[in-house]
Amino acid sequence: MRGMERIQLAAVFQSYGKNPAGDRISEHGKNPAGDRISEHGKGIFMKTLIVTGGTVDHSFAEAYCKEQDFDYFIAADSGIRFFVQAGIRPDEVLGDFDSADPAQLARLRSDPHIAFHQYRPEKDAVDTELALQLALEKGSGEIHILGGTGTRLDHMLGTVRLLGFAMEQGKRCYLADAHNRIRLIRERTVLTKTGQYGDYISLLPLTTQVTGVTLKGFKYPLEAYTLAGFSSLGISNEIVQEQAVIELEEGILILVESRD
Repeated sequence: MRGMERIQLAAVFQSYGKNPAGDRISEHGKNPAGDRISEHGKGIFMKTLIVTGGTVDHSFAEAYCKEQDFDYFIAADSGIRFFVQAGIRPDEVLGDFDSADPAQLARLRSDPHIAFHQYRPEKDAVDTELALQLALEKGSGEIHILGGTGTRLDHMLGTVRLLGFAMEQGKRCYLADAHNRIRLIRERTVLTKTGQYGDYISLLPLTTQVTGVTLKGFKYPLEAYTLAGFSSLGISNEIVQEQAVIELEEGILILVESRD
């Protein structure tokens, strides 16, 4: 995994804005030959990690990176903290940097291989949304977001809804922390007992209602049920067979895999 190499982000690099060949990198991370691509993706499939400014369990995040083997790394605002502390070079750094540590920011700016995108604090999209848009523009086929949960419940709820932005483009997108992994589903989904993220599975309607919900292989099965918005029925289910299946006819479900 390219990004997990331990790096020194200081004086050994040339001035910001040049790639190893000495070419000027544009504001949006493109070199004169065109779009930057991952070492593994080559325009076919790219797995991207976004670390944003919420709570990040450092040991969990490092282990998650090793397990997932990401191709591309994006730091959103104070999400730079994780990359600096872990010694992982992000490919792109963006945000208004109102919550970023100035010393860490300067350290990353000294690296000529990192593309920077700075925005005004007064903007119509939060840094996580901008990072997600960038990941999709770069051709990501699967996106994982760390730091999207924490003390700011408004930001967390907003980030859950942002998962739909990737889903609408046919891309897989996950919001994860040490205890939860969240995604949106609108079609048949299969979970395995050995591959589940945690012991508990919760299903919440993102749309006003989700019709035709059928659950097989769960402790609490359902058959062609309509899940409405003001109900806790879908909370804290468990997989009891080797394979569990979620089916639905219309609507979008928030799928939360949790562990204590």
